[in-house]
Amino acid sequence: MTRATVSGMDQHVGRPRAERARHLADGLRQQITDGAFADGTLPDERELGRRFGASRNAVRDALALLREEGLITRRRGIGTTVLLPKYGHGLDRLAGLAEELAGRGTVTNEVRVAAEVSVLPAAVATRLEVPAGAGGVYVERLRWLDGLPLSLDTSWLTAGVGRAVLAGDLRERDVFGLIEEAAGVPLGRAEVAVHAVSADPGTARLLGIEPGAAVFALERLTRSADGRPVDVESIRIRADRMTLRATLRRGGPPTT
Repeated sequence: MTRATVSGMDQHVGRPRAERARHLADGLRQQITDGAFADGTLPDERELGRRFGASRNAVRDALALLREEGLITRRRGIGTTVLLPKYGHGLDRLAGLAEELAGRGTVTNEVRVAAEVSVLPAAVATRLEVPAGAGGVYVERLRWLDGLPLSLDTSWLTAGVGRAVLAGDLRERDVFGLIEEAAGVPLGRAEVAVHAVSADPGTARLLGIEPGAAVFALERLTRSADGRPVDVESIRIRADRMTLRATLRRGGPPTT
């Protein structure tokens, strides 16, 4: 038998049980985040085994891994269901959360802080390329998706842009939209870094998760069309509710 004709079941022969379960869990997780189970209910163990060419023991172990992640729940007489829908957020275009989720969920904003500051933190001033004494605007919002907390967003904005943002509707609008419309500053690009971190007790309480649960820590520096820094953001996103996606193309010089 050639490698090209090896079946799904045969590919797992000889692999440790934990490894087989992990690979199966990866496949199921991908299907769940892609919306393959529209009604939120997964097929039974026998059907999943048939689809993936895996034993029922491997399926059972994989489902246990996904349950430990908080992605699914299993109940006798009901079956296996997706606990919370996961939404995709693209990292290959500059868009606010409400823009990204348009038509896929209702995003609301709880404004916790929105105020001018006379002195910027030194690290923020450095990233915004302004003197700390130039001041700016600080905005902290708890973002909700379909009635459940999704992310804790903090933004430091340069003074002129920030004042215009403060005058806008921070409860209903993305900061990006307010920067462009209220401040009249077209945006150009952003530098983004994403880390996997454990939620501290304060963040966990706001996001409705257990302390130590996994969250995405997204750090973003957004620049205007002419290259000026205008917005330094730090966002904590529930990893059980969001998938970060990007389309990457081969070629071109490496970025730093």
